[in-house]
Amino acid sequence: MKYKYERKINYYETDKMGIVHHSNYIRYLEECRSRWLEELDLSMEKLECEGYTIPTLEVNCKYKSHVTSGDILIIEPYITEYNGIRMTVKYNVIEAKNKNTVIEAYTIHCFTDKNLKPINMKKKNIEIYNKFKEIVVT
Repeated sequence: MKYKYERKINYYETDKMGIVHHSNYIRYLEECRSRWLEELDLSMEKLECEGYTIPTLEVNCKYKSHVTSGDILIIEPYITEYNGIRMTVKYNVIEAKNKNTVIEAYTIHCFTDKNLKPINMKKKNIEIYNKFKEIVVT
């Protein structure tokens, strides 16, 4: 399932130069990932109710182009690595009108129990493990 998240830039997210402040891109990636997981019936709330969390271990962003208030970002997440314990999510992030790449980004996550102890989803919950495994891009 290919997922696209559209996000209109708000004026308050820009800096004195009128461009989106670099720290906001991390929020956009998280918004996208959260909505995507909801679409997959794996919302953060549902996972937490079952006793699981997926904390972020690493974020990497290369800024390629800027966007300003009113611009629309299109973010397409996809999983490139997943072993039931850790997962890498990469993101295509483009500006809708001109199709320029805005950032090149990835995030790395691990699966934990409610005490933040790392777990292997293949052993803890094969159904959730399989849902993630099905969407890995090779």
